[in-house]
Parts: sequence; C-alpha cells; structure tokens
Amino acid sequence: MAIRGSRGAVPRVVIVGAGIVGCSLAEEITARGWTDVTVVEQGPMPAPGGSTSHAPGLVFRTNASKTLSEMASYTVEKFGSLRVDGRPCFDPVGGLELATTPARLADLHRRAGLAASWGIEGEVVSADACLKLWPLLDRDLVLGGFHTPGDGLAHALPAARAQLERATARGARCVDRTTVTGIKQRGGRVTGVVTERGTFPADHVVSAAGFWGPVIGRMAGIDVPLLPLAHQYARTTPLDTPRGGATGLPILRHQDRDLYFREHADRIGIGSYAHRPLPVDPFTVPRYDEAPVMPSSYPFTEDDFAPSWEDATTLLPPLAKTRIDEGFNGVFSFTPDGMPVLGEARQLRGFWLAEAVWVTHSAGVAKAVAEWMTEGRPSVDLHECELTRFETAQRSPAYVEERAARQFVEVYDIIHPLQPLEQPRPLRVSPFYARQIELGAHFLEGGGWERPHWYEANAPLAEPLILPARDDWSARHWSRVAAAEAKATREKVALYDMTPLRRLEVTGPGSLEFLQRATTNNLAKKPGSVTYTLLLDEAAGILSDLTVARLEEHRFQIGANSPADLDRLLRHAPDDIEVRDITAGTCCIGVWGPLARDLVQPLTRDDLSHQALGYFKATQTYIGPVPVTAMRLSYVGELGWELYTTADLGLALWDTLWAAGQRHGVIAAGRSAFNSLRLEKGYRAWGHDMTAEHTPYEAGLGFAVRMDKGDFTGREALEALGEPTRRLTALTLDDRAAVVLGKEPVSIDGAGLPAGYVTSAGYGYTLGRCIAYAWLPPLEPGTPVHIDYFGEKTAATVAQEPLFDPRMTHILK
Repeated sequence: MAIRGSRGAVPRVVIVGAGIVGCSLAEEITARGWTDVTVVEQGPMPAPGGSTSHAPGLVFRTNASKTLSEMASYTVEKFGSLRVDGRPCFDPVGGLELATTPARLADLHRRAGLAASWGIEGEVVSADACLKLWPLLDRDLVLGGFHTPGDGLAHALPAARAQLERATARGARCVDRTTVTGIKQRGGRVTGVVTERGTFPADHVVSAAGFWGPVIGRMAGIDVPLLPLAHQYARTTPLDTPRGGATGLPILRHQDRDLYFREHADRIGIGSYAHRPLPVDPFTVPRYDEAPVMPSSYPFTEDDFAPSWEDATTLLPPLAKTRIDEGFNGVFSFTPDGMPVLGEARQLRGFWLAEAVWVTHSAGVAKAVAEWMTEGRPSVDLHECELTRFETAQRSPAYVEERAARQFVEVYDIIHPLQPLEQPRPLRVSPFYARQIELGAHFLEGGGWERPHWYEANAPLAEPLILPARDDWSARHWSRVAAAEAKATREKVALYDMTPLRRLEVTGPGSLEFLQRATTNNLAKKPGSVTYTLLLDEAAGILSDLTVARLEEHRFQIGANSPADLDRLLRHAPDDIEVRDITAGTCCIGVWGPLARDLVQPLTRDDLSHQALGYFKATQTYIGPVPVTAMRLSYVGELGWELYTTADLGLALWDTLWAAGQRHGVIAAGRSAFNSLRLEKGYRAWGHDMTAEHTPYEAGLGFAVRMDKGDFTGREALEALGEPTRRLTALTLDDRAAVVLGKEPVSIDGAGLPAGYVTSAGYGYTLGRCIAYAWLPPLEPGTPVHIDYFGEKTAATVAQEPLFDPRMTHILK
C-alpha cells in the first residue's frame, strides 16, 4: 500500500543524483503513481559529470547472481524500448567472451549454464565462429567463445534523458547545478533535502549519487559501504581494417587479460581492469566547474595502461597500426562483495539507497527500488543487495577499502563458488579458534567469520574410504576428509562449531504476541519449547527461516540468518519489546551423532533422555562447569544438541566436551560434512534453496505454517494461493561419480529449454551419490531429468524426500 505524504497527497520524493540510476528511478516511481518527484543534480544536464557521463555502456547479462542477471535483462528490455532523436538507447550487437586458456574455456561452458538457468540465450562457439564475429582477432590465440546475441550497448546518457522526460511529463521535475549540503530529519524520519538553493521537503529521499554515495550517506548519518575506484578506458585512432557487419561488432571481453572492447564507429574502445587499484576519496572529488574534464574523469595514466595496450594488440593485431588517441581514468563504485547497495535505512525512515549500480543493472535496480517504495516489496529477490546484509565489522573503512579494491582486481577472474577473499583475515573467530588451529582446520570465510570446512587431524580416517575422483572444479575447496567427518557423525559423535549462526534475543511482556504476528508457526508453547518458523513478506515470499526457543515466558532466543533479520524485527518491534543481537557475546557447539548422549549425559546432573528432553525442546543446564542452553535440535539428521554459552566460557565448553569424548571417538567436523548431511536430510538453506521469490508451500515448508493461530504477515497472501506450479525438488545423480555444485540448468528428459535450475548441491557420503535440490515444475519421484554441468548432460532422478532416515529413528531416541 502506498505511504501517503504529510500533505495527504502522494508522497514527496527527492532523488539525489540524475545519472542513469536516478533518472531510471524517477521514471519507474512516477509510472507507479508517485508523481511528486524532484531529481536534484549538482552538475549540468544532460551530462552531469558522474559515472553515467563516461560509461562505455557494455551490457553483459550473464552473472552468477540470478538477481543481477534479471536486472540486466530488464535493462535491455527497457532501454530497447527507448529512443532519443530517432535513435535507440540500446544496440543489440551481441556479446562475445573469449577463452585463450583451457581454464577459461571450461568457465565459459559454466557461464553458458548460468545463462540457461536464468533464461538468457547464449552458446559456446568455436574459435572460427569467434573470428567471424570479430574479424580483427588473432585466430591462433582463441580457443573458443561464449556468444550472447541479446547483449549489447546501452547509450546511458540518452537513456537517462528519455526516462527523465517521461518522468517530467508525469509531473516530476529535475533541478540541476544544485549541490546537496544536508539531509533534514525529525524523530528518526527524513523530512527534506538541504541544498545551496534552498530546502526540498520530502517524505522519501533516495541517494542515487553514485560514487558520491558515502558523502550523501554521511549527511544522513548512514554508512554507505562502497569505494570509488578509477578504471581505465581508451580509444584508438581510426582503423583501416574492415570490422563488423551491418549491426556492428559485438561487445568483446578478453577476461584472461582483464580487458574489454567495443566499437566506436571507425575506432575501438578498450577498457582495462588489469592495472593497480586506483581508489578515489569521494569527499575530495572536485565540483563540476572545478574539474578539468568532469568530476568522474581523472587523467589517463599511460604507464598503467601500457601492459594492456600490449595485450590488446596481441589479441587484435590490426590495432598495432593505430595508437591511443584519447583515454581517461573513469571513476565508479565497488562494494566489498561487488553487489549494489539498496534499501531503506532503518535508522532514518524514508532514506533510501540505490548505490554502487552499474549501467548494466540500472533500469532493473530502479524498477526493484520503485516497487519496494510504492508497493512495499520488490518483485525480484534482493537479499544479495540489501543495505542490511553487511555485518558491523564489514562496514569499517579499512574493510570496505580492502575488499572493494579486491573486487576490482578479481572482476574478471574465474571465481569458485566457495572461494573466499583473503584479506582482512582472520576477522571474526569463535572461542574455539585456537583448538581448531591445533586440529589443522581448513578455514573458509562467511560474514567475516572463520569457518572450518574440514580438519586435517581427521585425514587418517579418510585413508580407507573409497571415493570417486573429482574434476578440478568440484575438487577446489574440498577434501576427502569431509567424507570421513560425515561418516564419523553418522556412526559416532562429532563437534561442530555453530558460533557463526546468528542469535537474536527478544524480551519484554509482549514478546510472544509480537513474534506470533511476525512469523508463520505457532509459538504459543510452554517455556522450553523450540519452533521452526518463517518470516514472510506481505506476498508470502520467504524472507528468512528461524528457530525460536521460548526460554522464559517473556524471553525468546532466535536462530536467524543475516543482519537483515534483526533489521526486520527492529522495524516492527513495539516500544515494550527489546530485540538485540547476542551473537558476538555467545557461542555454540553442535554435538551430533549416535553417541552424543553417551558423551553429554555424564557431564550434567540433569536428565537428557528423550523422555525428559524431547526433540525441539530446550533447557538450561551445566556441562561440567559451564552453564549452557541446550537445544535438542539437529541440522545433520542425528541425535544431539546445540549447546550455547557465553563467549568467555566457550573454550572451557569445547575442552570439557573434547576430553569427555575421547573414549567415544569424538572428532571435530567442518562445514563441508555438515552441508552433505543436511542435504541428505532435506533441510533447506535460506538464500540458496529459497528466497523472497518463493512461498512456503513451493519450498516444501508448509509444515511451518499454522493458519489457525491468528493473523501474521503474509497470511492473506497464503490464503489466496493456488496449487504450486513449481516446487523445490530433490534430485539424485545417476552416476555415483558425478558432482554438481549449484546454479546449473535442469531439463526434463534433456529436451528443450531448461525447466529449472539447481539451488544447492553436494555429495551425500551416506547415500554414495551427489544430491541436488532444484526449482522445477511438480514432478513425480522417479522422473528422469538432466543437469547441464560444464556443457555436459548429467542424468539425475527426482527423489522422494527425505532421502535419509525418513522415519526419524536417528534423531528421536
């Protein structure tokens, strides 16, 4: 429902920045009926001097992120409908990504799979086909390419102009040469934008200021975690050699040398990411009239470009007869994870961010943010882009600078799905970190946490195991030790560090009523009960899944997923409720396996039998000298507990369990085994298997919905749902040696277009084959399907869930 402004009319919106994002947003917002929109721009229109004014306009839609691919596809669709002075704002010249190494060629097959998963036309083509598309290429260097005929060139400034004209025709206005100097607020809500030419009252303010985003954010008291970096772009002198056909040359990527190319009439434009990171302080960027060219254009550093020029002329020999005619170092934004920063700041209601957005995704971002503002939710899942996704530790200037600069360096690298960034590390460690080091933990990283994926101390246990050989890709960030750890969990007992699991505490006399309204399951149970439940949006999309433990009448502990969960609860909590994140001050050990009770029961005087403490129950007890909250939960499908204590006592808890467990063969186990075990049991991972784009019934989580408990967010939408037309489906690969990793396209009987895509996958060591979950039309168990893995069809079969222990005999004992 639209939020009305203070004058009783449609809300007053001020957009800071008239680049491609600001103009796209003005068009999308006014198209939805919010016509009181003012766009404030410090530079002159129509080329105000930000990143849009120099953008080369390449639009490659294929991305590992489904969200970014969908945003880019909308940008192509939107700009393809726009014309300025009779010329289109998008030229579908196609895209071509080259491989000059076997590793890159293999990766292009993977990218072709991503494109198929997201509905983008594309194919891996031969070197000869690449030469036909780009006659300037040195045929001997090229092994093949990935051709996407629907990609092309966005003309950013005309597209911005066309959309702003549409918006102004509906009542919006644009005020250029007007510098923002402050953001007015009252009572935690934005009230206006202060400029050198006066104040613009506002109910909503959107910062679409590009690399000036941190400057506007500081005025509002909001951190904007992005780093402006200069990126080299050059144009050659005219070429004599014939180039492309009637439609022109496709946009070209030479990712093995961090280069891209596009045609400029009889010249070639060359962009390079091969140089050292060139950070720019957004607070020192000159004003438009003080800049030598424009604020976003810095002097071209020829020495930085010299290696790229050599690489360019090697790939395209005719360029050797030309020279660099003009070049510049253009400024644009990078974030610590390479994704945009979108959403409303909870600390200042009505203040929105639409930052770190490239032209490629601009119209798609604008549509999503406009929907979010006017309708309450975007139609595309944005959890990868939300402002709230960053931990506090990930917002420090040092962290942002280090990680964002690394994103620039790796922009064209072949990145494995599990590959962590290396610095700054270690940042967040559990109290058990020293013991994990002693056991030879192999750490990956998530949310700033060091997370053991396996322990070299368990390598002897893996020696007798017979496992199928893995290909180079699936063998990265994996060890056969994980199989031994999974086996030990199924047969004996293992300790898992669950400290990175986010823990929230909700207290206050109205806590139960508040959580009942916020979530789907019935939480009105006695203290000591634990409930699996969901956070939904108004359209019944899954925002998160939670485990809620009622520890006291008015005290609940919540196992959550991300900082966004805390933000959502805080936005709606009444004054008599306190919601706080207790993760940093606490820790957790998962003790799981058939011998878990043999290990834990002697360490406490309380009865931990199944009769005394059943599944999904919690109690306060002592493990040796350590006070703990013991929750009878299991994410791996085995008997056991999650044991929580304060961080200062964490090491004592680990040592107590470790010493007592020696007689039972206890081991420490990592995330790799953990993921295998949870897939065998069919437990979903939010953000991978389901997002806000999916409903509980589609995701197989209808058991977590209680329609008879009273009103809750999303209930009305759930009541209106029909039979699902897609389901999260368990698949097992027919070939016991085959492995997939996620995001691969799935076809039914291997025919036609993909019917869906894999969400998460891993080898099930207990079952002896790979398991994959995929979004597919409803299919009966036993139905054959095919998964496209690096261009090869891999046979799989729809399986009946759960794959492991359907009678729960391993857990309920």
